[in-house]
Amino acid sequence: MIDEKQLEILSIQIGQKLKEQGKTVTAAESCTGGWIAKVLTDIAGSSDYFQRGFVTYSNEAKHQMIGVKHESLQKFGAVSQQVVIEMASGALQEAKADFAVSVSGIAGPGGGSAEKPVGTVWFGFAQKQTNEAISVVAEHRVFQGDRNKVRLQSTGYALETLLKLLNKKFP
Repeated sequence: MIDEKQLEILSIQIGQKLKEQGKTVTAAESCTGGWIAKVLTDIAGSSDYFQRGFVTYSNEAKHQMIGVKHESLQKFGAVSQQVVIEMASGALQEAKADFAVSVSGIAGPGGGSAEKPVGTVWFGFAQKQTNEAISVVAEHRVFQGDRNKVRLQSTGYALETLLKLLNKKFP
């Protein structure tokens, strides 16, 4: 299980990579409620590579702040591949960043279903390409534990995967 110290280490490593590359990152968060932005900005000097994040907890916030389509939310639900792709793409464009991570999930204790049990979390990772195109990948995980543990594991997974992306070890 990831802990606060490991989040700090990941945040430092991400910051170092972003500074080396002269790049920036943003986050569009739902179930993590700003935790990714918090741990990234816990690091002194993080304003060099992190300007803003988006806590888009409600569907309306997802639509208004980062352009997630109402149709996607209705057809697929907030916790879906389609929505995290739109969240990551929208955050990347709104923040004018080089990289974006998005997270939407069911932290519990309620809200789960047979198709999407409590602990289901979707992640989107977007990268601006040299030709102004955007490359986005999405993944999902099902975490175990109470609400806090699901959110902590989600934050850790998002940071670990972002670091892989920065190290060019992610598609």
